[in-house]
Amino acid sequence: MVRSIGADHVIDYTREDFTQGKERYDFILDNVANHSLSATRRALKPEGTLQSNNGTSGGRWFGTMGTVIKTAAVSKFKRQQAGPAIKFENRKDLVALKGLIEAGKVTSVIDGTYPLSGTAEAIGHVGEGHARGTVVITV
Repeated sequence: MVRSIGADHVIDYTREDFTQGKERYDFILDNVANHSLSATRRALKPEGTLQSNNGTSGGRWFGTMGTVIKTAAVSKFKRQQAGPAIKFENRKDLVALKGLIEAGKVTSVIDGTYPLSGTAEAIGHVGEGHARGTVVITV
């Protein structure tokens, strides 16, 4: 799926441990977080960037906030570690994004659409790791 929207290189984390290979990357978007931050950063080129995007880990005590806190702290001391990706909507950004979508420069991937009454099913689908794109709840 990610190749179809323009990714240059895709790693199937269930089959390959990219932290053990010799290849070094400019950018790693880590959606799985199955390696430590330091092991993942070792797979970067010296000027590369790691963007942690995992909302399912973080530990027993802090849950997903543990990931956000750890990423924020490490990003202050390690130039390769991007800060947490916390999103806020604002009109200027949404208008810019709309322009990119209309120009065909951004491709969205919708895994599925659920009615409001199917919210529990949608959350279960995402929670089980089956979602391959955005899951939409219609109201």
